[in-house]
Amino acid sequence: MLYRDMDRAALDREYNARATVPDIAPIMAEYRARTEAARRALPCVLNIPYGPSEAERLDIFPAAGTGGLAPVFVFIHGGYWRLLDAADSGFMAPALTAAGCCVVAVNYALAPGATLDEITQQCRAALAWLHGNIARHGGDPARIHVGGSSAGGHLAAMLAAGGDWPAGFGLPPHPVAGGTLLSGLFELEPVRLCHVNDWLALDAAAAARNSPALLPPPRPGLPVVLSVAETETAEFKRQTQDQAERYRQAGCAVTLVPAPPASNHFDIVFQLCDSTTPLCRAVLGAMRG
Repeated sequence: MLYRDMDRAALDREYNARATVPDIAPIMAEYRARTEAARRALPCVLNIPYGPSEAERLDIFPAAGTGGLAPVFVFIHGGYWRLLDAADSGFMAPALTAAGCCVVAVNYALAPGATLDEITQQCRAALAWLHGNIARHGGDPARIHVGGSSAGGHLAAMLAAGGDWPAGFGLPPHPVAGGTLLSGLFELEPVRLCHVNDWLALDAAAAARNSPALLPPPRPGLPVVLSVAETETAEFKRQTQDQAERYRQAGCAVTLVPAPPASNHFDIVFQLCDSTTPLCRAVLGAMRG
């Protein structure tokens, strides 16, 4: 047994998100199609560099019709750290900009070409860029809410974590105002022990330092919204439930939103495209305070 009474075969099953749906290709295509539609329909500034490499870029969709600076929703895509792009990640912009929020889609280098340490550093650099520049696009740097799905949920949780890392990026001690973590991965030791490590190549130390579950918690009172689909594996559900409890014990304002019964690991993010869904209402509530 490698982890929690699971051997390698069991861990491979538990962390095989693709096996929970018949085919991910139509959902991946919908990410891109909805994002392309948002880019055509909305004012936006695309492919803004925040770092030296081609992958370090982001897209900004300014809030609609606001006077003053708007809260900012920063979305970090999933794809098990090896798939997708910011060009697949702006699908929630029509709903959230209409609700008075600025939306940012972050791109980052993918594994195995980049290590998880590098990917995390890039996302932190993107956050630092936003703190210094988002006001030029109508966003409030004091109200940056980070969100993500699956691997993106992990990266958003890394940005929400406490500790002394913000000082290295010229950031204030608590650089985010809230988080939305969908089907996230917060404890990476089981990930290290299954097939996902074929492209992540984590050792035990790298898994530990990139595990939000093991890092200092966010500041007390931080609003955190979490959700996981009913059709996901037991391990994905446990990861979300355990992290929600860690946040509660740290004094965060936790909202655990039940996902619709028909949702899955890949399409749960589309709940952000409709401001009437329980998930989107919870996110907007967290952002508006």
